[in-house]
Amino acid sequence: MVRSFLCLRVLFIAFLAAGQLRVPRMALADPTGPSFAADIKPLLSNRCLRCHGPDESSRQGGGDGGLRLDTYAGATADLGGHAAIVPGDPDSSVLIARITSTDPDTVMPPPDGGERLSPAQIEAFRAWVAGGAKVERHWSYVPPVRPEVPVIAAAVRNPIDAFVLARLHREGLTLQPEADRAVLARRLALDLVGLPPTPEEVDAFVADPAPDAYERYVDRLLAHDGYGEHQARQWLDLARYADSAGYADDPPRSIWGFRDWVIRAFDANMPFDRFTTLQLAGDLLPGAGPDERMATAFHRNTMTNTEGGTIDEEFRNVAVIDRVNTTFGTWMGTTIACAQCHSHKYDPISQDEYYRMFAFLNDSHEANIEVFTPEENRKRRAIELATLAIEDSLKARTPDWREQLARWEQAAS
Repeated sequence: MVRSFLCLRVLFIAFLAAGQLRVPRMALADPTGPSFAADIKPLLSNRCLRCHGPDESSRQGGGDGGLRLDTYAGATADLGGHAAIVPGDPDSSVLIARITSTDPDTVMPPPDGGERLSPAQIEAFRAWVAGGAKVERHWSYVPPVRPEVPVIAAAVRNPIDAFVLARLHREGLTLQPEADRAVLARRLALDLVGLPPTPEEVDAFVADPAPDAYERYVDRLLAHDGYGEHQARQWLDLARYADSAGYADDPPRSIWGFRDWVIRAFDANMPFDRFTTLQLAGDLLPGAGPDERMATAFHRNTMTNTEGGTIDEEFRNVAVIDRVNTTFGTWMGTTIACAQCHSHKYDPISQDEYYRMFAFLNDSHEANIEVFTPEENRKRRAIELATLAIEDSLKARTPDWREQLARWEQAAS
């Protein structure tokens, strides 16, 4: 659910703060030696990949195709009886020989190729190779593993308390006293609805002796009109809701219907998969109505250019690129814009994959959506009914209207 999705983010942060979110070993720095992600990859990126990275046109060394150090296969490949990296054997690794060389013709990076590696950085390379040259993925691409809930002697109200108390115990710290109810009421209200509670709401909460008073106060805030408005703000930022519409004269955009749809979705605690489906393809669902079509305004917030002399196709392509970048940034939490121009070192998304997604979104035609308020819809319906009544009256007074129309059309042709 949308509300549950927000809670998951809170849980994730709590687990990190408690040091209890277990990620597979390969994704964490090895406490006994250098970590590839933390210690080695930055050195390769800054010192080596300009000549030994993903760009085939600039890759050097290593014979045909050049030496690649941005992939494990490339770094450990047999290049005529030797390899840049021999896991577990730094003395046989050409990379170690090159970065420790004092010969200006063989040392890497070359004298004119940038800053030399420091003795500590060279030792990190050697220790990493000696330890097996293990390569771990960036933590954000490794699925998290649900941790075991710590067993705590103290009474806890929920699993998050157990994680926090376990970390405090390891650090030799103790809990602060619980905040008084007036403070709790204010914190909850500001967090859930973005507004301070009224004095009457605070007094009622403070005076409530029931053991579930806190939970019931939360429920009241979740039912508050301001809940959906407050929670929707972050999503509307992702949807570029507050952006202006164009490049040149910078006109405002009128898309309040989408704003109201997002607020309703949060208020109704819409399941997150449904929330996603409607925004990416709601108009393609069987029996899609105004609500489903309105959800797709997430991808209609691209900038437009109405200047005279502009090329429509150019800015249509720019809009598709915006949709690709926004989709990945929002739902996958990753920056993909680099792959628009080139495959990025170490990133798992290639330029080919970027334009596969581009082709998917490029295959659709986005049109404007008409949206009316409930009052406007009532007026429109009344006008439509009045029009139908007039048409029925005319037809009743002229029962042969079809024949008359046919004769008129024949005379006019």
